[in-house]
Amino acid sequence: MIDTPSAGGAGAAQGRVAPPEEVLLGRYRVLARRGTGGFGTVCTCWDQRLQRRVAIKRMPLLAETGTTAEEALAEARTSCMLSHPNIVTVLDFEADGAYAYLVMEYVDGLNLGELLARVEGGRLMPAECAHVVRSVSRALAFAHENRVLHLDIKPTNILIDRQGIVKLADFGMATLSSAAGYGDARGGTVGYMPPEQIEGMLVDERTDVFSLAVVACQALVGQNPFAAPTAAGSLEKIRRDAARSAIRSCPDLDGTAALTLLDALSPEPSARTPDVLEFADDLTDCLGDPQEGASSLRELVEQAESDDGEEALPDRAARALSHPWLPAAIVRAGTALLAFAVLRLVLPSLPGATDQLIAVASLACAGASALWPPLGAVLAGGSLVAALAIASPTPASFPLAAALGCALVLWWALAGRTDHLGSAALLLPCCLPSPSAGAALAGFALDPLPAMLTGVVGHLVAGVFQASVATGFLATAVVSQVAQTWADPSFWVLVAGSAACALVSSAVALRGSVGAGVVGQALGLGCLILSQGVSAGMENGGIWAAPHWESVVVAVLLFVLLCTATVLRGPLFEDQEGDE
Repeated sequence: MIDTPSAGGAGAAQGRVAPPEEVLLGRYRVLARRGTGGFGTVCTCWDQRLQRRVAIKRMPLLAETGTTAEEALAEARTSCMLSHPNIVTVLDFEADGAYAYLVMEYVDGLNLGELLARVEGGRLMPAECAHVVRSVSRALAFAHENRVLHLDIKPTNILIDRQGIVKLADFGMATLSSAAGYGDARGGTVGYMPPEQIEGMLVDERTDVFSLAVVACQALVGQNPFAAPTAAGSLEKIRRDAARSAIRSCPDLDGTAALTLLDALSPEPSARTPDVLEFADDLTDCLGDPQEGASSLRELVEQAESDDGEEALPDRAARALSHPWLPAAIVRAGTALLAFAVLRLVLPSLPGATDQLIAVASLACAGASALWPPLGAVLAGGSLVAALAIASPTPASFPLAAALGCALVLWWALAGRTDHLGSAALLLPCCLPSPSAGAALAGFALDPLPAMLTGVVGHLVAGVFQASVATGFLATAVVSQVAQTWADPSFWVLVAGSAACALVSSAVALRGSVGAGVVGQALGLGCLILSQGVSAGMENGGIWAAPHWESVVVAVLLFVLLCTATVLRGPLFEDQEGDE
């Protein structure tokens, strides 16, 4: 398989917005597609479990490429061997039968191909090129030491982050060398492959040296001397020494640098140095200070992004925060606090509960909720079910506890385990004087249907919880109070308001932009206030009455907080304007 030049890499390209509902492996929400090559598609995804962006290479198995799961796993193992500051880190590998998924770190910046397309003449300054060549050569030298060839070096596989750090991505074409230091030719990209790779001959380290030299030549003179529509056309250009005329068109290039490039671009492997570091040292000695080039590249990346009107490549992390771990920490701490608050009220009702046991159990459950937030609803909800079943046993205890347990299990399976904020959205109404309090948070965090389910279940569970606390967890009294409340039509108007708030705010926010997120929260707030007004009117025989102000105040405060969070996290998907 031979690829024509295309966007690639592990996250430093501008991708097309992917459908928001697409989730890979039940965990990674697809934000954008980065490009498709002969061995797979690269997507930028949001890891919903660890709350971070990743790049995923999705490779079809068997039917389309002939790649087997064993071969894909071998590729993953090859990539995982390569832990180096200038190599994109491979985080995980999974397969689901039809596809293999290589999960990699996301590099926040641009790839070299994008950068060359944005600078004048498509050329880097010599010092900038020196930094790129030195960084890539170090990555390749490390790979070669580990018996790995890259075999697909091109500008779109060279990523430059906002600190000017250069990383080599996509060892998808790599193959372990044999004991003699050689491997079979695989793949590559037209214009960057040497003759031996195009013709399917034996390849070695000199193949990567040739490809790196092509990239360096393109960065210095503004064009790829071997670019052609077909592999045969590229091979013809290599053999008639097209690089020489391209280099001559750049009179500013140092003579020694030009000779170093021409030697590395020789069609005969024997004429090239097998040591990529030796090639890089010979070339960079003539180009300038790589450190100066790193500083300049950092400014270029920032300037290129500013020209696009983007403060930063957006993701579901808080762009505007200087500490990217802070949002996840806030979610964990908030869920732990809510679980602790519920447990402190529920655990004293259990038989044999002492003050010391209550304190230890509450703290332990809060700690578990902090480690994995979806556990918060499980632990708090489970304790409530247990309290209703055994605190003050009556004939109604088991049916009530069983019904509540089934509802919580169903909610958790459909919505609670999919997002770290799901537990907080369910528990928040139990801790505030408004059973609708979790609806807006559910709309902020979840997809429309799970958000609506969370808004409804949170409203109902809050009613059961508050009735349980008020009656000392006596099931008969709880059933009586809940039945009386649920028999009132105005109650179901409030439940409908919670459902509408969560559904509307989530659906509008899925447009992706910051503005859509704020509008969604505003519409959700409107749904809550409208339902409060209608419910108050029904309670007063159809005469308009003021809504319950406690619930309105809580809703408005949450609206302000969630709008602030929406602005801080930025757009949900790639290619959304950050200043909308």
